Amino acid sequence: MSEPNLKDINELITTEFAKTVEMFGLTPSEARLFAILYLEGEPMTLDEMGEALGKSKTSMSTGIRSLLELNLVERVWKKGERKDLYRADENLYKKFMNAFIHKWMDATNRQKHSLEQIETVLSQNGSNLPGAADPKEVNDLNARLKDMIAFHQLLETAFKKIKPANSVSIDQKLNS
Repeated sequence: MSEPNLKDINELITTEFAKTVEMFGLTPSEARLFAILYLEGEPMTLDEMGEALGKSKTSMSTGIRSLLELNLVERVWKKGERKDLYRADENLYKKFMNAFIHKWMDATNRQKHSLEQIETVLSQNGSNLPGAADPKEVNDLNARLKDMIAFHQLLETAFKKIKPANSVSIDQKLNS
């Protein structure tokens, strides 16, 4: 087996880092795109991204839109360049934590709201619901539903307390 060259190492890093990024809910394609942009360290055009990943410009456009919505990349301007350029945010920890805490809080709030709507229906119609012959069964269900709502409230409170490090680089964090 021959020694790996720099291109091989770069591909390995991209693959492994993309696996980590996927844990935050990105598709494999979006994760690889983010990894490429981060490793490049310089703004790239959609054409350059497509060439690096062997994908179409349309596919890159779709992926970059998702990354822009999550605030993981930004569009940048470069004098003399007519094409849009994009780069990954350098503060990985803060960007990922902010993006996904917000996503988790939204999901938690939506679920809590849905459970609260069910609670309203149950409290208004509990013993009159079809199949609700036993009031104890309705009371038990209502108690468990209240526990679920409280659980979502605790999650929401916990997410609000998480404060990603301010603009501190990973090097600064590791060396402190």
